[in-house]
Amino acid sequence: MDELKLPLSQVRRLLSAGSGGAALLYLYLQSGGPLPSASGALGLPQEQVDAALTLLRGLGLYEEGTAHIRPEPPRYTEADVLSATKREGSFPLLVGEAQRRFGRVLSTEELKILLSMTDYLGLPEEVVGLLITFCIQRARAKGSARAPSLRSVEKEAYRWADEGIDTLQTAGPYMQARLERLTQIGRLQQRLQLTGRRLTQAEERYLNDWLELGFDEEAVVLAYERTCLNTGSMKWPYCNSILQSWHGKGLHTVPEIEAGDARPQTGQPPHNRRVPVGSAGQGELGDFEQDALARMLESAKR
Repeated sequence: MDELKLPLSQVRRLLSAGSGGAALLYLYLQSGGPLPSASGALGLPQEQVDAALTLLRGLGLYEEGTAHIRPEPPRYTEADVLSATKREGSFPLLVGEAQRRFGRVLSTEELKILLSMTDYLGLPEEVVGLLITFCIQRARAKGSARAPSLRSVEKEAYRWADEGIDTLQTAGPYMQARLERLTQIGRLQQRLQLTGRRLTQAEERYLNDWLELGFDEEAVVLAYERTCLNTGSMKWPYCNSILQSWHGKGLHTVPEIEAGDARPQTGQPPHNRRVPVGSAGQGELGDFEQDALARMLESAKR
């Protein structure tokens, strides 16, 4: 019988992400499944597979294939930058656009980074220009008043290059979808009363994963309210357990949840009823919440 053995350290990293989609994709890839067939094999939308793959990359649980293994980047000199800015072509226009977007003159070191995006990563100048715009808008969407550094833009450039976002036709929709998701996350941050600070990476990952699962904002708010009611505050793993339980039942909107997460009827025999949990006035927990609490308590014992 074939066996799949996973290092405990990798399993713990995967569990810390709290993403069912990422766990499913990880197991699929570890079992030898080809990435291009993941969407059909797992029954997941391609955008959810893409998001799960991005999360696995961030956790260091997925390494790119040979197509993305590059040689060491060249060490650009001041002469290289000077030559690139003087020759005919789009690079001098990109430099001017980047300086306009950042509102200042770029240093020689920053110009080297800009040159590496086009020369080493092979991204067209117009795509790099769109990338810079995306990074600036992303920073604003997250509440930062400062423009991102060229290093952070470079990090995003590697991501675009790895994912094949190298034309205006692919970059435009990709950028729009990412910014739209950040807007959704920003609205949820307000509705979950997480104001006055930036979200942590773990918090942002939770919100993104829930939206990727197909929950609308109202459903996430409902899970948040039930979490606070039953635990006294926002417990992210508990809230995640509720939403994962709803997802397992195919419940992603408030009407679906209210119909599928019905409380026991008062006329039920006592031995068939759930045990009340919580302080006076909170009432009984629904089936999904009981299951979520049980998993949370079991996890805390380990």
